This record gives sequence, structure tokens and C-alpha cells, in this order.
Amino acid sequence: MGEVQFDDLDRFVAYAEKHFQLPLLAGCFVSERCDPKIPSRAVGLSLLLGEVTHIPSLHQLDQETQLPQWQRWVGYPDRISHDAFGYASDRMDPEQLRRAGVFINKKLKRGKAFEESKEHGLLVVSLDANEQFCSDHRCCEQCLSREVVCKDPQGNEVRKTQYYHKQIYAQLSGPRLSVILDVEPMRPGEEECAAALRLLRRMRKKYGPRFFDVVVVDAWYTNGPFLKTVVEELGWPVVAVLKQERRDIYQEALALTVGEPTQVVERGEGSHQRRVEIWDVRELRFSDTYTDPVRVVRVRERWTERTQQGKEWKTVQKEQTWIWVVAGDLDGYDGAAIRDFGHLRWKIENNAFAELTQQWHLTHVAHHQPVGVWVLLWIKIIAFTLFHAFAICHGKLFRLGKVTLQELRKRIYRSLLCGWPIRCFSG
Repeated sequence: MGEVQFDDLDRFVAYAEKHFQLPLLAGCFVSERCDPKIPSRAVGLSLLLGEVTHIPSLHQLDQETQLPQWQRWVGYPDRISHDAFGYASDRMDPEQLRRAGVFINKKLKRGKAFEESKEHGLLVVSLDANEQFCSDHRCCEQCLSREVVCKDPQGNEVRKTQYYHKQIYAQLSGPRLSVILDVEPMRPGEEECAAALRLLRRMRKKYGPRFFDVVVVDAWYTNGPFLKTVVEELGWPVVAVLKQERRDIYQEALALTVGEPTQVVERGEGSHQRRVEIWDVRELRFSDTYTDPVRVVRVRERWTERTQQGKEWKTVQKEQTWIWVVAGDLDGYDGAAIRDFGHLRWKIENNAFAELTQQWHLTHVAHHQPVGVWVLLWIKIIAFTLFHAFAICHGKLFRLGKVTLQELRKRIYRSLLCGWPIRCFSG
């Protein structure tokens, strides 16, 4: 492999400079510290590089900043302590970081990065909630709380208070590149739908009404007020999971989808191929709080799966059923398209939550202060977007299947360890 493996940081920096004006983005790290010894840009870029290179804590980041290459890249010739990172993050502006995230996503769209993320010609945004942090002891002003029942060492049931953070994420989901557009914290005593609507209203102002085309949500959001607001006030059609068996529309949909399917298609290839049977029923009444006619699409998928039973491998027949309710104008798209829109919601669980949790330490709150938590989360999201755009849109080795995302992150880190000469960005 020779020396080529050690130039990945240089290529990442060059990509971020060329496509996203990295020196300009560094301005979002400004903090309200009085006459700081360590420049805010050096602190912010260290936090950003720490996320890209898989540094799990501020204490370890403290040690990494002693590397000469690290100091050269961030423009500060000395170590930055973990206390300095915490102090500075408490005094940064989360809204500045949000604006940086919006700027990056708009640049990606103008550069046609989302063209291959379109499903049937439309860009789909998935909404879902995720708990970032849970503790029995640590809390801040933004923490939510709940009572849980557990057992003490003697086996007796006791009640205790848990503190946690929960946010609503909006991800533009696609088969190629998926990015987090925005995120909104749930407030104490607040329902998910209220935070989700606040998020969507802000996204309409930040991104405009035509940045994406469809909103996909799970069953938690399948209620009249949410559908009415998104469809009528904000102007986006909604594809929502329908699970409430006690709803009249659910029972009506089951009754009207008895018999032969209205459409049969194949999805997937090879061993992942599925037979998809679709029942498409239109002009149904949803509820008293959303009186416009809706559409219900019921899907039954069948496929074969090889499983190991004891010492033998056997082929097992699998089957699963989904029901989606469609509010808003998607009449020009058949049941198979609605099914494909609905399945994109898995992307936010697999790409955003699973990857961020397992590989990007989402559940680890490095500095538990109201502003610091929010600042560090946004830096993580910005790093997540920049890295995935670099790997998927620009990284030839990843596109050819010769390197994984995790290996690429390791290669960027090895660029620092091995002292490969990177060029310091201008500005």
C-alpha cells in the first residue's frame, strides 16, 4: 500500500475546503469567552476532528492535541485540556452550529449529492425520536425525568428517578447518502409530536418548502392534529405507519383488503429478493381531527432466509405485513412507491441511530451542561455529515468496496500518528 494510506486526512481537509468552505465553517465555533488564550477555532476544529477520528471522550482528546500534526491542523501549537473543551463548549452558540449544518446540506443538494438518494424522483425525510443519555444521578436543566421500578440488592422493588435527553431527528433518507437535516430536543412534559412539529416548522424556514418532498413517520405520529399541521399548514404529504388496531380506519382497511392484492412486485436481488403483495385503498376517513380523505396501503412481503438450526442450515419462509396511511397529495404514486417511501424510515434507525450510537458514541455525553450537550451534539452531526459526504461522494476506495467507513476513519487517524505532512487550510 506504500505511503498512499497516510494521505487521507489531507484529502478530507481538501474536500471540506473545496466544497464547504472549511475556513468559513470554522467561524461557527466562536465562543463568548473573554480574551481566550486558546482560539475558538482551534477548540472547535479539535472537537470536529475528534469526532471524525473516533475519539470517545474529552480526556482522550486532551491527549491527542499533543500530536504535532494535530496542532498544525487546528492552528494552535500546544495541548488543549479537557477542561478547556468543556468551558468553551458551554459558551458556543448552538444556533451558529445549526446554521453550519444547514449550509452543508444546502451545498450538498446544489452539488447534486442527493440525486441518487431520490426514491421515485422524490426526496424523503424521516422523523423519529432517540434517547441520547440516561442516568440515575447526573442531570441538567434540559433533562427529562421519569420514574422507573427496579430491584435493590436484596431483591425488593424500589422506585427511582431517571434523567435523560431525548431529541427528534429529521433525516433525509436515501439508498446512497443519508444526512441529518435538523434535530430538536423534547422539553420536560412535552409529547414527541409537539417537538416534531416545532422541528418541521423551523426546517420549512431554514430549508424552504421544496428542499424535500415527503415526510415519513412511525405510528407515534399517526394522529389527526399532526397530519393536519404537516399537510395543510406546512405543505408536505405524509406517509405514516398505521398500527392502532382500535382505530376505525385500521379495521376498515383490514376489511377492504381481503382477497387478491391489487399489485404484486419484486423487491431486492438474489437471496434478498422479496415478493411484495400490495392492497391500495383510497378515499377513507381518518378521524374527526383530520377529515380530508386519506389512502391506506397494506403490504405483505414474503421471502426466504437461511438460518442455522443446530449444526444444519435450513431455508425458512418469512412473512411480514405493514400498513401505511397516506395524507396529502401522492395520488400519482402507486402502492409500490408508497411501500418504498415507508421503508426508507428504517434508514434513520440503521444509518443515523445505530451508526451514531455504535460508532460515533452518541449515547456518551462528554460534558453534561445544558449548552455544552447541545453544542457537542451539533459538532457530532456536522462531522458525521462531512465524513459521509467525503466517503460516499468523493472516496473512490469506499465506492469500489475496498475500504469500509470505519477503516477510512482509522486511516484518517493514522495520518496524524504517522506524521504524514498535511497542508494546513487557509483562513
